[in-house]
Amino acid sequence: MSRNRSVKSKRRFLSLGLAAWTLCVLLGGCGVMKGQKEDSSASVQEVDSVETLLAIDDPEEKAAVEAAKAKVAAMEEEPRIIATSPATADICDRLDLDLAGVCSSTTSSLPERYEDLTQVGTAMSPDMEIISSLDPDWILSPVTLQSDLQPKYEAIDTDWAFLNLRSVPGMYRSIQELGEIFQRKEEAQALVDEFTEFYNDYKDQNEGKEAPKVMILMGLPGSYIIATENSYVGSLVELAGGENVYAGTDQEFLTVNTEDMKTKEPDVILRAAHALPDQVVEMFKEDFETNDIWQHFQAVEEGRVYDLTYEYFGMSANFNYPQALEELQPMLYPENQEAVQ
Repeated sequence: MSRNRSVKSKRRFLSLGLAAWTLCVLLGGCGVMKGQKEDSSASVQEVDSVETLLAIDDPEEKAAVEAAKAKVAAMEEEPRIIATSPATADICDRLDLDLAGVCSSTTSSLPERYEDLTQVGTAMSPDMEIISSLDPDWILSPVTLQSDLQPKYEAIDTDWAFLNLRSVPGMYRSIQELGEIFQRKEEAQALVDEFTEFYNDYKDQNEGKEAPKVMILMGLPGSYIIATENSYVGSLVELAGGENVYAGTDQEFLTVNTEDMKTKEPDVILRAAHALPDQVVEMFKEDFETNDIWQHFQAVEEGRVYDLTYEYFGMSANFNYPQALEELQPMLYPENQEAVQ
């Protein structure tokens, strides 16, 4: 059957849809904690309700989702969807969505149902020739890669959505919208209910405790940067009640020298890997042993430097967040715990 697409009309829809998903990221990314903590003696603040965290209030965003929903409903066959990252593939699996293509990954496992699908390359560098050959109706990607991928998607005749995977609430807002668009409301609601149950049990766990000052290093072999509260790892620390010492910026990551880091004097230093986790752990270990300035950090002196598990603390929100928060708990609120260095 001929797919009989109209490139011109589809591009007009793309402009609307992309603007809305972008607004979802910029306007829907609400923090968990109410207000900035002023000093090292501050306490973990009262947290927001699930309803507040997951509310989708922007009219343009709602209109775009409704337009996409109507377009999918009018199709004569199931939409051909490609998920370009492990996180988006996992979401599609849990929403019971079939895919036409899926990413490849050497560090994350993909859902079993997608094992035999055509692989379109890694999340950061999808092969656009392969993607185009699969004739997709939709491409789903994490918003953290939007600036790199959007121009590539604009060059082919398809629709796309960049999911807000910078935080756990952002992920669930995206899940709700995907459920609307692809007629998976029941599956989406089941996932939201799971999060609601978890969050209601978890949200008061650290309330009233002293909020630790946390610095997060995100590493690649040979270099590292600072992860702010706008990154996924940063959002988990915020959810757990930690105070990011580099809060107050709209950036996800910052390049900062160690002298400036020393002025922040964090209580805790967390080390995460962007990729190649084994190599990154060794890099951090060598740098902390050979770079003398680290020896003057209070967190190093007190043994509060921790390497985070790569599977739990990646670049995109995923369903391992309960394990991630469980791992963070003794790091931020130690109870006779020793740092892993």
